[in-house]
Amino acid sequence: MPLSIDKPLWELHVLKDQNCLVLRVNHSLVDGVSIMSLILTMCRKVDQPDELPSIPKHNPKSSRINMCEMIWRFVMKIWLTIVYLMGFSLRCLFMKDAKSKISGGHGVELWPRRLATATFKLDDMKSVKNAVLNATINDVLIGVVTSGLSRYLDYHRTPNSTPKQGLQISGMAMVNLREPRGLQDMENLVKSSSVTSWWGNIFGYILLPIYPHKSVGNNPLRYVMNAKEILDKKKLSYEAHLTYAITKSAMSLLGPKVTYLLTNRVVCNTSFTITNVGGPQEEVMFGGNPVTSLRATSSSLPHALTMHMISYAGKAEMQILVAKDIIPDPQFLTKCFEDALLEMKEASTASVKT
Repeated sequence: MPLSIDKPLWELHVLKDQNCLVLRVNHSLVDGVSIMSLILTMCRKVDQPDELPSIPKHNPKSSRINMCEMIWRFVMKIWLTIVYLMGFSLRCLFMKDAKSKISGGHGVELWPRRLATATFKLDDMKSVKNAVLNATINDVLIGVVTSGLSRYLDYHRTPNSTPKQGLQISGMAMVNLREPRGLQDMENLVKSSSVTSWWGNIFGYILLPIYPHKSVGNNPLRYVMNAKEILDKKKLSYEAHLTYAITKSAMSLLGPKVTYLLTNRVVCNTSFTITNVGGPQEEVMFGGNPVTSLRATSSSLPHALTMHMISYAGKAEMQILVAKDIIPDPQFLTKCFEDALLEMKEASTASVKT
C-alpha cells in the first residue's frame, strides 16, 4: 500500500516478536546512500559504544600518465559518453531486451512479490577480487549475477533447446554521485541547515548489459573479467552524471508526470535493477540493541527482478525481490548466486596456488 500523503512519507515499524525494525521510506525523500548514512549516525560500535561505525572508504589509485594517455582517455570518455547516451535514448524510444525467463514490463510493479536473501562472505568476494587484476567488489558482484542468471536460465530452458550465446540482458545499476564523506561529517550535516545539499536523491544510473550465455570455458573468473571490462568503460564515461542531469532537468522543466514516463519507459525496456551499498565494517548497535543484519529492498518498479546488496560486519546480503508469477522460485535463484561465488572462490584459490 502507498504511504499516506497527509503525513511525512516515512514510517518506522517495531516488530517485537521478530526482533526487527522496519523503516519504510518514500524514495522521493532519500536514496540508499543518504538513508544508510543517516541510520548509521544513530548507531554506535558494539565494542566501543561511544564511537560511530566505520564505513569502507574508496581511495582510487592515482597513477602518473603521460600527455598522450591523457588525450586518449579524454577522447574515449567523450566517445563512450556519446555511445551510452544514444543507448539511453534508444531505450526511451523502442529498444528493449529480448524476452526471457526474468522479463518484466509495464504493470508488473503491481504483481504479487516474493523475497529471498543471498548471503555472501566478504572474504570470499575479496578473494575473487584479488585474483583478477584491478578488479573491484562491484566487478565481482556483477560477475556473480551474470553467472547465477546463466545457471538459472539454463535450468529453466526447454528440453532439447540450446542457450542463445548472443543473449543480452540489460539492467539498471544505480551510481552514487556524492563526494565521499565520513559519518562524522554526516552527523554534523544532520545538525546543520546544509544537510539539504547532501540529503535526497543524488544518483544517476547506468544501463548494464550482461551476457549470461557468453562462453567462459572452464574459468568462472571470466565472468568477473567480462564484468570489469564493461564497468571500466561505464566508469570512464559520464553516463551516470548525464542520466542524473536529464532526470533532474525533466523534473524541473516538464514536471513529475513526464519524468515518470521517461524513467518508466527505460525501466520497462530493461530486465532487472541492482544496487550495492557499503555498510559498517564492524558490528553496531541501535539504541543499545546489537544489530545482526542490515537489509534493503524497493518496490513499485516494473521489473520482475530487483537486487539490493548491503555489506555488514564481514558479510554481504543481497535482497532478491521477484514477481512470483514470473520467477516462482527465488530461493533457487539465490542458490545460483551463492554457488556462483563459491565456484569463483575455488577458481581464485587454485589460480593463487599455481
